[in-house]
Amino acid sequence: MNNIAAVRKCEEYDYDKVYSCIADIYDRCGGPDVRNRKVLVKPNVLSDDLPEKCISTHPVVFEAMIRFLQERGATVIAGDSPAVHLRGFKPVKSGLAEVCRKTGVEWIDFTSRPWEIKLKNGKIKVAAAACEADIIISLPKLKNHELVYFTGAVKNTLGLVPGFSKAKQHALYQNREGFSRFLLDLAETITPHFYLMDGIMGMEGPGPGQGNPVRTGVLIGSTNPVAVDIAGSTIAGYDPLKIPTTRIAIERQVWLQSAEEIEFDGPALSSLVKKDFKRIPLTANRNISIQFIKKRIPFLRKLERRPVFIHSNCTGCRECIKICPQNAIEMHPEWQNWVMLTDRKCIRCFCCSEVCKYHAIKIRVKVFGT
Repeated sequence: MNNIAAVRKCEEYDYDKVYSCIADIYDRCGGPDVRNRKVLVKPNVLSDDLPEKCISTHPVVFEAMIRFLQERGATVIAGDSPAVHLRGFKPVKSGLAEVCRKTGVEWIDFTSRPWEIKLKNGKIKVAAAACEADIIISLPKLKNHELVYFTGAVKNTLGLVPGFSKAKQHALYQNREGFSRFLLDLAETITPHFYLMDGIMGMEGPGPGQGNPVRTGVLIGSTNPVAVDIAGSTIAGYDPLKIPTTRIAIERQVWLQSAEEIEFDGPALSSLVKKDFKRIPLTANRNISIQFIKKRIPFLRKLERRPVFIHSNCTGCRECIKICPQNAIEMHPEWQNWVMLTDRKCIRCFCCSEVCKYHAIKIRVKVFGT
């Protein structure tokens, strides 16, 4: 692993252009030799939706990376675990399944034979394919994230955890800081060998599932996940050290001791910043005494940003109920498509917002009477 992060301008999902950028980035950053190796390509698939929604890694980026690896002699497999993961899942709507068919790549069901691995604190099950592959290539998407502000290379590793185990981690780590530390623990334990961020089109606003597509016009690659996240979050207009996973990684001196160690290859990041990118509002870490008071005074708790249900948009799919790690959500027993939140149970993990495809859940301060 080195500290080189290569950034290339790429405005469209043109296959030839994307392939050329990937080859250039991979070689510049010293990507691993894949000849005669089994390589797992892990895209970012929060949910199976159309590519233009920018929820998942774009199929053109996915295909270009697969063919690049195959042409270098790799045996490629692919897979990911979406937020709501049922056995036999395949990313059909997103176009990734079709890419697998065209390239002869097997899409691996991550729920099959998961392996248990040790973390700094506790254990967790991950996809067997991640442990059996010689090399892992991670393809994160440049997107906002309601809980950790920015989802990138470090967080994309969470998709190696199959099924609903991902949501359960929110019950174990019930705030932004704790969950970010867990993400770093996981990423340190099982670390992909190369990262290529799809930032041709990103997602601003209430990501990672309900935000809006925005042209960010870049592909970013490195063997160093923190370097990728610093580049991506800077282009999105964040102070990268305000992104908790990045800050904690540097505090731990994992992969980088400081942001100044990164050698950026490509245009100056300052020339690529999207100044009008709609970012997640940053919230200062609350001290223990304030947390104690808010937990015990319901009125103050209601002043926090929280899930607010837009009942007119709800279809009654119940995906939010399935994923809630605290069982804080239920359907009204009489009113059709009316979801109810037990606020005292809610830990503000925002998983419900991530999986809602119908813009029926907004993360904001609740207006009284709504």
